[in-house]
Amino acid sequence: MNNESSPRKITQSELDELWRENFAIEKSSKAAIVKDWLPRYTGMPLTEFGEYILLVNFSGYVKDFAEKHQVDVYGLDRPMQAATAAGITIINFGIGSPNAGLIVDLLEAIKPKAVLFLGKCGGLKTGKNQVGDLILPIAAIRGEGTSNDYLPPEVPALPAFALQKAVSTTIRDYEKDYWTGVVYTTNKRVWEHREDFKQKLRDLRCIAIDMETATIFVAAFKNQMPAGALLLVSDMPMTNEGIKTEASDKVVTANYAKAHLAIGVDSLKQLMNHGITVKHLKFEM
Repeated sequence: MNNESSPRKITQSELDELWRENFAIEKSSKAAIVKDWLPRYTGMPLTEFGEYILLVNFSGYVKDFAEKHQVDVYGLDRPMQAATAAGITIINFGIGSPNAGLIVDLLEAIKPKAVLFLGKCGGLKTGKNQVGDLILPIAAIRGEGTSNDYLPPEVPALPAFALQKAVSTTIRDYEKDYWTGVVYTTNKRVWEHREDFKQKLRDLRCIAIDMETATIFVAAFKNQMPAGALLLVSDMPMTNEGIKTEASDKVVTANYAKAHLAIGVDSLKQLMNHGITVKHLKFEM
């Protein structure tokens, strides 16, 4: 007969406490990393960042922002360029879902009050969308894979509602129209030759396709940041005639980028000036 006592079972409260301790250690370690890496990637000291963030894919947006507000651009020799004026910081983080996840993680170093993504996208509703249209996403399909490193695939990629509302109001102030719907975010840039993928997009009834929106929504939710997006249709890739080229993209940039940027800036100013709460959910870990 074995007289040894059975090992004591760990209670649920003890497990919860252990989880909280491990989480605190991980969060502290991450905080040290991002406080070093955000200036490292942008060249901008943490003290120079505003509380409201514009994320873009192209350095031209940063240049236009800096010229309009007569401020310096940081990071000309770094992977990301940034500039700050009137409490708003604009950052060119590059292209693709891994970069989108990276910049959201790095922004934890400054804990922004709102993050708005100004991206370009491909319009999928031939005959309805056209180049130059604005799209205000209500959700994004997580086809890129990167967001799975943040939350399980069952978690939807959603923007902060009040932030999207502010953008909608600003678009109307500019006397412009916009489309709304679901955006498909992919991790593959060259797909226009694939008829099977095009049919999948038709079946999903997506309004547009890009490479960052879902990642930003999910990563921001994970990091407890209110995030939204305003997309500019830069091509209509469902037909061969509508596929983006260098020449066509220059036309889009010349004709529509400045208004795209101005609406983004004024949307954040609306939040700042009127104190609208964009944290539409109570975040609990």
